[in-house]
Formats: sequence, structure tokens, C-alpha cells
Amino acid sequence: MPVGKLSTDIGRVLEAFEHRAVTLGEIITLMHQRAYSFLLLLIALPFCTPLPLPGLSTPFGVVIAFIGLRIACGLHPWLPERLLRITLPERWLPKLFRAIEKPVRWLERILRPNLVWLVEGAVFRRLHGVMICASGLLLLLPLPIPLTNFFPAVAVALLACAMLEEDGRFSIAGAGVFVVAATYFALLLLGGTAAASQIDGWWHAHFGALPVNPD
Repeated sequence: MPVGKLSTDIGRVLEAFEHRAVTLGEIITLMHQRAYSFLLLLIALPFCTPLPLPGLSTPFGVVIAFIGLRIACGLHPWLPERLLRITLPERWLPKLFRAIEKPVRWLERILRPNLVWLVEGAVFRRLHGVMICASGLLLLLPLPIPLTNFFPAVAVALLACAMLEEDGRFSIAGAGVFVVAATYFALLLLGGTAAASQIDGWWHAHFGALPVNPD
């Protein structure tokens, strides 16, 4: 990957929308061919932190899941007008880009076409879509639990990087993180079920069954 390519894309967006709010549709219009992969990376990055971001993960999760579903079905990425009108807060982009400047420089040094068949093969491309869609659905869950945004967001960011530069190494990394995310949520579900069962057992032991009014 030529040095500066990803940062140049980011610079174009920042130059156009630095001083005002921007819709997802405007970003897609500006980015042309790389629009949807770039958009996935852009909206996944803020969630690559240990703590959840309340209020943002739900709408962005919908966008990620919808794009992933299209890819999984072998269709060209696309968003309905309602999602294209989602607006990023004013000054949000400059703050984000300042925060991700170092990771972007690191990506520029290592991202390049590699193991392209893992990205461009029809089956593997659909598999990318399945993982992106599932990760978006996980982001939708309003769970105030550490790492519930982190793992799905990192998986989406890695898979988006893979598609941006046809780098199969990032496909492998993204798939690995997705497996970790699925495992983490499964453990949360099992832990929640076990906790609910313990609470139910404690309630019955101390208070018995709730009375039932006869018909």
C-alpha cells in the first residue's frame, strides 16, 4: 500500500467536513469506490475501546449490520435513505481523526495486497459479510459491560481494512477476533442464565412460589 493512501482518504473527509456536521451519505458520495469499506472502518474505530459508548453503538450497529448483510448475500454494499441521513455530530470527525492518527500511520506501513484470494473469493467475501453483520448485531445490544463494543468493533475494523487493500492477513485477524467476540458474548449469556437460575432458586428457597389467583 502506498504510504499516505489511507491518511489521504481521511484527510479528504476531514477537509470537506471539519467544521460542520456530516451525514453518512455525504461521506459515501465523497469516497466513491472505497466508500463502504472506509465507512465500516470509520464508524467501527470509535468503539475499539474497553468501555461501551452509550447512544452511538445502536445506530452505528444497524449500519454495520445492514452493510454486512448485503455483502453476505453477494450484493453490492448499499444503505437505504433513512440510514444515509444519520448525522455525525459537529466536530466529531476531527476528534476521531486526532485519536486514530497513530493507528492509521501503523496501518499504512503494513497494509498491502496479500493473500488476495481470502478477500476477493466469492465464498470468503460472503463470509466477511456474515461476520460484519453479526458484529453489527452485537454492537446493537445496549449492554453496559466492558468489552461488549470492543471485540465486535475490532473485528469489523480489521475486516474493513482487509477489503480496503485486499489484505488477507487482516481477514484472518478479523476472523480470529470475531471468534473471540462470539465466545465472549456466549460466556456472558451463559453467565447471565446461571445468575438468573441462582436468583430464582434463592427466591423459591426463601419465599416459595408466588401465589396464583384462582380463575
